[in-house]
Amino acid sequence: MNQKIGFVGVGRMGSNLARRLKDCGEALAVMYDENAAAAQALALELGCHHATALTTVTELADTIFTVVTDDNAMKAIYRGGLLRRAKNKLFINCATVSPEIHEWVQAKAERVRAHSLEACMASSIPQARQGTLYLMCGGRPEVFEQAKPLLEKLSSSMRYIGPAGKAAQVKALVNMVMNINTAGLAEGLALGDALGLDLALLREVFAQTGANSQVLKTDGQDMQDREHSCFFSAAHAAKDSGIALKLGKRQGLVLPLTAATKKQYDLMVTKGLGELDKSGVAELTFKARRPA
Repeated sequence: MNQKIGFVGVGRMGSNLARRLKDCGEALAVMYDENAAAAQALALELGCHHATALTTVTELADTIFTVVTDDNAMKAIYRGGLLRRAKNKLFINCATVSPEIHEWVQAKAERVRAHSLEACMASSIPQARQGTLYLMCGGRPEVFEQAKPLLEKLSSSMRYIGPAGKAAQVKALVNMVMNINTAGLAEGLALGDALGLDLALLREVFAQTGANSQVLKTDGQDMQDREHSCFFSAAHAAKDSGIALKLGKRQGLVLPLTAATKKQYDLMVTKGLGELDKSGVAELTFKARRPA
C-alpha cells in the first residue's frame, strides 16, 4: 500500500504505532491531537506535518488511524471535520470504544464514500512499538483485506472477527476478564501479605497452579513492588468494564464480578489514582496501603 498515513490521537498507543510505521518505511504525513504540544513534538520527531484542524488530516493522508479515549471523543472527531472531503479515504479505528460507535462511524464514513475498519488492540505500549500487537478487526471484509498489509506491520497476529462492532464486542470481553483477573490477583496478594507470607514464593506457587494467569506475569511483581507506571490506566479499566456491563445489561445478564471490578477502578479514579496502571488496584487492597 503506497499511501500517506495520518494519526488522530498520539497518546501512549497512538504515538508508538506511528513510530513503528515510520520504522517500517511508511510515509507518515500528519499528526493531530487535542494536546497540540504532543502532536507537534511527535510530528517534529517523525518529520511530518502537525495539523491544528481535523480537516487537514483528511486532506494530507490517505489512511487515518484514530486512537482516542472514548465514545465522546470518537463522535467529536468524526463530527469535527474528519469526514470532510474523505471520499476513498480509509479510517482505521484502534481505540476501545463501544461497539455501536464503530457501527456509527462506518455508516458516517460510507455516506461520504469513505471506508472504516475497527482494529482493536490487545497488548500494550511495548507491543505497539515493536509491532507485535494482537489485533481484532471488524468491518467490511474487503476493507479488512485492503488494510491488512499495513496492519501486518503493527501486529504479530490478527483476526478478522466480523461486521462493524463485533471486534469491539470481543475486545470488551477481553478487557472485562483481564480487569477481573487483575482485581482478583490484587486481593490474593494483599491477603497473602496480611498473613505474613513471602509474596515472591506466593507468586511462584500461583504460577504453577490454577491461580496462574497472564496478569500474574505482567502485574504480579509490580503489585508487590508498588511499581505502577502506566501501560493501561485504571481510568481505562473502569471505562472498559463499563462497556462490558452495558453489553451484559442489553442481553439481560447480571455480571456481578464485572460490576465489583468496575467499582474498584471507579474508586481509584475518585481517589486520584486513575492514571496509575491497572496494577495500582493493589493500592486499594493491601492493608498498609489503602488510601483514606
